Amino acid sequence: MNKRYALLLAAVLAAPAIAAVPTPAQVRAAWQPSEAQLLDRHGQPLESVRIDMAARRQPWVLLSEISPSLGRAVMQAEDQHFMEHGGIDLQAVGQAAWDNLFRVRGGQARLRGASTITMQLAGLLDPALASRAAGRSWRQKWDQALAARELEAGWSKQQILEAYLNLASFRGELQGVGAASRGLFGKAPSGLDTGEAAILASLLRAPGASVREVARRACALAAELKAASPCATIEWQVEVALSRQGAAFQQPPARLARLLLDGGKGPRVLRSTIDGQLQRFAAMTLRRHLAELAGRNVGDGAVLVLDNDSGEILAYVANSGAGEVDGVAALRQAGSTLKPFLYELAIERGLLHAASLLDDTPVDIPTVGGLYVPQNYDRRYHEVASVRTSLAGSLNIPAVRTLMLTGLERFHERLREAGLSSLTEAADFYGYSLALGSADVSLLELTNAYRTLANGGLQGSVTLRARVPERKHRVLDEKGAFIVGDILSDRGARSVTFGLRNELATSFWSAVKTGTSKDMRDNWCVGWSSRYTVGVWVGNFDGQPMWDVSGVSGAAPVWRDLMDYLHRDSPSRAPSAPPGLVRQTVAFTPAVEAPRSEWFVRGSETASVELLAPSQRQPKIVYPADSSLIALDPDIPEALQRVRFLAQGGRELVWVLDGEEVGQAAVDGGWAPVPGKHELKLVGQDGRMLASARFEVRANAQLVSTFSTSSGGSSARPVMSRDAGSGENSGESER
Repeated sequence: MNKRYALLLAAVLAAPAIAAVPTPAQVRAAWQPSEAQLLDRHGQPLESVRIDMAARRQPWVLLSEISPSLGRAVMQAEDQHFMEHGGIDLQAVGQAAWDNLFRVRGGQARLRGASTITMQLAGLLDPALASRAAGRSWRQKWDQALAARELEAGWSKQQILEAYLNLASFRGELQGVGAASRGLFGKAPSGLDTGEAAILASLLRAPGASVREVARRACALAAELKAASPCATIEWQVEVALSRQGAAFQQPPARLARLLLDGGKGPRVLRSTIDGQLQRFAAMTLRRHLAELAGRNVGDGAVLVLDNDSGEILAYVANSGAGEVDGVAALRQAGSTLKPFLYELAIERGLLHAASLLDDTPVDIPTVGGLYVPQNYDRRYHEVASVRTSLAGSLNIPAVRTLMLTGLERFHERLREAGLSSLTEAADFYGYSLALGSADVSLLELTNAYRTLANGGLQGSVTLRARVPERKHRVLDEKGAFIVGDILSDRGARSVTFGLRNELATSFWSAVKTGTSKDMRDNWCVGWSSRYTVGVWVGNFDGQPMWDVSGVSGAAPVWRDLMDYLHRDSPSRAPSAPPGLVRQTVAFTPAVEAPRSEWFVRGSETASVELLAPSQRQPKIVYPADSSLIALDPDIPEALQRVRFLAQGGRELVWVLDGEEVGQAAVDGGWAPVPGKHELKLVGQDGRMLASARFEVRANAQLVSTFSTSSGGSSARPVMSRDAGSGENSGESER
């Protein structure tokens, strides 16, 4: 034995114990994976995000979860007497001394060591004892041997081997058996076979060795282990494993993990409120329905599921693929999904009740940018419709008239109160098209606003982390919220627009509203049951319009599948009416709608709703509206063009145009338009002016015009510009 090695060995055996080494529990506690992991509400892995780029580490792996083949291979390659020595292998020391004696005599100064697995673990635990490119000094070997002796005194062999396999570097950035097994073979350490174990063990001594050198060592080691795999197979495994290094870690963007884990500053493992099974079902359902809609130019979507009581987010599907866009947080045009809050406001303020009749005839609203001319989806008018029919059937013109009744400023304020913080512009910016959803909202805030309706007007925040019960605060009237929910759950009232059979009609109680924005760019379906609120958006992140896709055919099927899944074991029951509401049978005169039982705020109930006869209505000019611009069509002879003056309020009224009487208001005639500015007055029998409107007729064709045929010929009717803040087209794509 080399004299120096003999002296070193004797000194180590006689030396007192060095400072206490860490315990196995302390080493495991100090271990930090390179990825922070997000768990679902049941503790199951959900997502992970890498936060340490220096090395790739997986969670600590227990020895019982590592294939025994790897333990045997490592001991065969690194420390054949591991189970017998006390940290220092005397036989290996003697052999190393003998080998080094001849290496020094041959002019090779570098000493070959006799490091055991325990000594290598000491180097992994203390950087001062780690191996260096120039080798270790006698002092370092001394300290390493002392540390190994101390480890053996306090640790079991199983604990030493477990720690070594977790702390050792195998290849490149792969540190620990968990990262090495997954990164090189795409499997858990428990699934390693003898050939794979031989490859990993061969990497320990030289992690950066060439593919050829690793294969040579692995073949030799596999032969010593009597592996069933021939050398050719192992060579192929080495080439594949080292070429795919790290590929197994590629995964979809960890959106939720990034939201919660704060860049790794907090805990590396965090439990969320997400239900993993529901999350996977929601993602699968969204992908399936989008695949069915691919032929209609629909490529993207997002899903959000909330617990009504706690506000916990149970599913958060940011998009249907691996893209970075978060469709839950992105701002999109709301469409008709804002209408429930408009009608709730009108009911709350006592301006309307569910049986109130609304005018569903053409309306032109003067604005700074021109006339706003809303239309229903089907371009038809129902003359009159009740609040219940208007909201359930998503009629546009009654919604705009309701907004004129409640006031634009007040509705804008109400939407902000409901949690739609994205409405950052003043109310005038959106104009009356706000009733039809010209504002941009996020699926997150919109769904939580519907959750406020589900909770009877009580608002709370949403969360991805479990918390103590939150105290909600009231933003909507409880009675108004209940009536709106009752309307949105009424499939009979909904049938005016959607028919009786559609994706909104669940077999249990639910309230739901769809919405489609300008040019079919955004498609929504948001609704709630007794326990959950579900929001779905589909469209294209790049803003391309869909092709003939409405709320019922686009987002609604996803919403329906999710609701059915959530209530597969427990039905949803209708909420109880709050105090202050009464049920009353109401009939309509004339019979514009069938008699029905209706909910009223106490004090507003009525057994009959009567529509005023035309002669009893307040006189006003229906068309042309004040500030109208009318363009003559150059393709129609001027002699055949006519403008129809429309009025309401009695048969004895007459028209006075530019100071001259031109006929009775009740007569369905037409005026031959003359270019220039004009003033039209509606005058009573006593000669008193009751209403007036100024308009202009232009002879050029620069303004786009539409024409409708009357008995007197063609009636010129322009398409007017909408108000400056409107993002809604005059015929909103809502079905």
